[in-house]
Amino acid sequence: MPRFSVIVPAYQVQAYLPACLESVLSQSYDDLELIVVDDRSPDACGEIADEFTARDPRVRAVRRARNEGLGPARNAGIGEATGDYLVFLDGDDTLAPHALRSIADRLKETGEPDVLVHGHALVPWSGEIVHDPSSGLLTEQGPAQFPLEDRPGLLRGPAAAWNKVCRREFVERGGFAFPPGRHTDLAWACPVLMSAESIATLDRVCVHHRLRRRSVPAAADRADFDLFDQYDRVFAHVDARPELAQWRPVLFRRMVDDLWAVFAGRERGAGDGHGAFVSEDVRAEFLRRNRLPGDVRAEFLRRARDHYRVHRTPGHPTPVGYRLRHTTIRLGLYRTRRTLELAQLLGRRISGPTVRLAKALHAAALRLHYRVQLRLPVRDDRALFAAYGGRGHGCNPGALEEAFRALAPHIRTAWVADPEHHRTIPTATRRLTPDTAAYWTALARSKYLVNNTDFDPRLVKRPGQVLVQTQHGTPLKHMGLDLQERPAAARDLDFAAMLRGVDQWDYLLSPNRHATLTWQRVHPGDYTVLPYGQPRNDVFQRATSEDVRRLRESLGIPEGTVAILYAPTHRDYRRTQRTTLDLDRLLRRLGPRFVILARAHHRHGGPLAPASTPRVIDVSGHPSVESLCLASDALVTDYSSLMFDYAGLDRPIVIHADDREAYEAARGTYFDLRSFAPGAIARSEDELIDIFATGHWRGSRSTQLRAAFRERFCPYDDGRAAERVVRHVVLGEPESPSVIPPAERHPVPSAAAASERAPLTTVPRPAAEPTVTETL
Repeated sequence: MPRFSVIVPAYQVQAYLPACLESVLSQSYDDLELIVVDDRSPDACGEIADEFTARDPRVRAVRRARNEGLGPARNAGIGEATGDYLVFLDGDDTLAPHALRSIADRLKETGEPDVLVHGHALVPWSGEIVHDPSSGLLTEQGPAQFPLEDRPGLLRGPAAAWNKVCRREFVERGGFAFPPGRHTDLAWACPVLMSAESIATLDRVCVHHRLRRRSVPAAADRADFDLFDQYDRVFAHVDARPELAQWRPVLFRRMVDDLWAVFAGRERGAGDGHGAFVSEDVRAEFLRRNRLPGDVRAEFLRRARDHYRVHRTPGHPTPVGYRLRHTTIRLGLYRTRRTLELAQLLGRRISGPTVRLAKALHAAALRLHYRVQLRLPVRDDRALFAAYGGRGHGCNPGALEEAFRALAPHIRTAWVADPEHHRTIPTATRRLTPDTAAYWTALARSKYLVNNTDFDPRLVKRPGQVLVQTQHGTPLKHMGLDLQERPAAARDLDFAAMLRGVDQWDYLLSPNRHATLTWQRVHPGDYTVLPYGQPRNDVFQRATSEDVRRLRESLGIPEGTVAILYAPTHRDYRRTQRTTLDLDRLLRRLGPRFVILARAHHRHGGPLAPASTPRVIDVSGHPSVESLCLASDALVTDYSSLMFDYAGLDRPIVIHADDREAYEAARGTYFDLRSFAPGAIARSEDELIDIFATGHWRGSRSTQLRAAFRERFCPYDDGRAAERVVRHVVLGEPESPSVIPPAERHPVPSAAAASERAPLTTVPRPAAEPTVTETL
């Protein structure tokens, strides 16, 4: 008996079926059977199924005598299945790499639930990846298993079979089957969720669901009228089971939303799970081809009115924001709705051009202003700085801006940042807001331009201007041109625009030989590499123990505790950047002498832990990661380039890499951390706890690894990197200050290392782990 039965109906998908089947058979978790159901397809789907059957014993082909549609084909696959769990894919879908392993691990972790709901992404014909906007429902916080009552929002999420894994015994015992029709998933997914005694979620994209382009509108044959039959089936299922009566109001709301979406021509139809598209062109094309034909809209609304009256649940008021659609459907106000649509269209046609005209005039005025400024002389006493696209003063440009003021005081500096970040800019530095007249003036006339990303793509680099590209760390994950083979990580990166930006660089800062060789390959250009180190790390050599004490006090770190800086990087294969660590459990196991400084990646969008989590200090909004490094006693990270900076502090580093294979598949790294680690490596949460509990995090082996890592990746981080850059680029002194060897550097020690208290190398282990009442 295999773990998974993967069921793939095939009908007119010959162009996509091989990729679908390959994505299943190439999974790192291979305890599966693949059942391909040829639904009497007129193309080569049957032959393709036979080829895969002959090639791999895990594949079985089922031939249908006649074409009956997606639902009956899936039922035929269920009848042949022998696995513990059923996995459904459409013939043009694909499984993400390592998806089945992640699902298997989550099923085991959550105690074999009846249903597991996992993440998915839509793949329109344009090739872009559109992540599911409802993935917030898939949070893995809270109980591992739960009934639908604990998370009723799942019943309003995408009603699809391909984003759910169901226990076969549960399906057979409940007698669940797919009905015929276009929206067959609706009458399957809703009863399955309502009837499941245990549900679990997996916050990871496991399926890429293809949205295919059609030459004929899909709704032209009245296929969306099938919604009425499917909802009749769903409500009949509820009416036959009194214990499910509580779900009638939720289902009624969903029915109205789905009927309204079809009638009004919105993006989401029942069972499709469509969200906001990345590309407006794709969105417009999708809506055009999935809109009800004009000659059946009135009839559809009349049918919707009848269903509204039949299935309405008394005693449940309509939310304020939904009253218009409910009233329109309940009364069948087709002409009223049509009048409102025309009025709204007229309003948009009047207001839209007015707003666009105002914006166009403003943009034209700025362009004209910039062209005028380009004809004025470049000012040798001006320097313009920016970092991270306007996020505020900091990183390598921030350290260089301070060095400009200290070593070249005749140069006036300005910093570009969004208004909310102006508070981070020193008072001696001029503050500029992007896309203003002052900004374009500075961009046109400043001799020195310094950034850790690229400036505005409309920048015209003039003779006499000097552009210094600092980057923001040593590259571990794939960057630049290497992302051409990593579409999930590259997303909408414009490689041509990237190379145009590279052509404007005069100098590129490099912290080590590895970075130099990587940057020159992935950002090819005629710039000059300055192997001077990372200016932002100069503070590590200049700071004092008093500075560390003051920083810890400002962050609220209790005296005498060990502060762990936890800074995970961004995951390209996840839409929601949840932490993989239960920080509360970690601290309970380690005891009261440890606290965690939780630093979310800037693309995370929120804290790593709830505000109520004890001894976890959220520092995601702190403007200086260098200050956080100084305040901490150890770093826990995964694939973040922060490890290279932190190594210069000569403080313990622990790598927590529990998803290495998935990260490698999505983004890729330039070398395997396991073969050249900066310290101890944990592959699971329990291993991480053990590393700190036994003292291995600061043991002799970890110290040896860190010394070798520092020798290789921090050769120039001696506290004078910014000075070397300014003396070379601004003052014209090619003989920059010599580099202090790593063995002769003395970075400020951590508070724990400098303390005279008893050694903190071991932590007493609890006899048994306390009961977890709330998990992250």
